[in-house]
Formats: sequence, C-alpha cells, structure tokens
Amino acid sequence: MAVDSNYKHSELTELIIGIFYGVYNELGFGFLESVYRRALQMALQSKGLTVQAEVPVAVFFRGKNVGDFRADLVVNGCVLLELKTAEGIAIVHEAQLLNYLKATTLEVGLLLNFGPRPQVRRLVFDTARKQIKSDRLDGSS
Repeated sequence: MAVDSNYKHSELTELIIGIFYGVYNELGFGFLESVYRRALQMALQSKGLTVQAEVPVAVFFRGKNVGDFRADLVVNGCVLLELKTAEGIAIVHEAQLLNYLKATTLEVGLLLNFGPRPQVRRLVFDTARKQIKSDRLDGSS
C-alpha cells in the first residue's frame, strides 16, 4: 500500500509499519504487550532508528500536573507508538493515542495492534491547525 507523502513523517511511519508487520509475522499472536514492545524496539534499532521505551509524559490541566503516563515507544523523537494486543482496535484506543499526542509536542502517532490480525492506525494531531486526521491501514471501516 502506498503511503500519502503529504503525511508528516510519512517515510518514517512507512518504515515503522513495515517493521511492525515483520515482527508480527515472526512472533505471531498471543504474547504479552511487553514482549512485542521489546521485539519491536530491537527491530527498529536494528534499522538504525533511535527508539526510547516507556517514555514518561506528564499531563497538565490548568498549569498543574494531574497525571503521568508512559508512551510505549518514541521513534526518532517524532513518532509515538502505542502498542496493543487486543481483539481489535477500538475507539478508546484511538482516543488514548490522540490524548497522548495532545499531551506532548509530538504530532504523529501509530497505534499498532498485535491482536489476532495485525492492525495499524495513524493519527496526527497537528498542533498548528488543531485538526485530527486518521488513516486506517487494515482495510476495516
């Protein structure tokens, strides 16, 4: 599938998606998320990418820290990866990633599901325009 080059970081996200499918094809379905996170981190690093795991991010409300979360992986300092091992990607998973993007300076996120069938969602939270874009890559509607 061709990726629209108008997307921010499209070359990088295309590379990450290819590596995701490679990890999925090699490991298959049924492991814990932590296994897939480590395997994906190793595979991304083997391609020369900079990968940070479990990146702490603070959430602020009215100037005060109201909570913290850990981003599964951040690639090259510009793409946030949220990993799942669910039956399928749900709207709540997309909302979670979108909120993570809102809480950071990152604008591009990939939701990667290592469920019974591999699934990918690309979300962009463009802080300049405040618009949300989604590109479904698994053929589901």
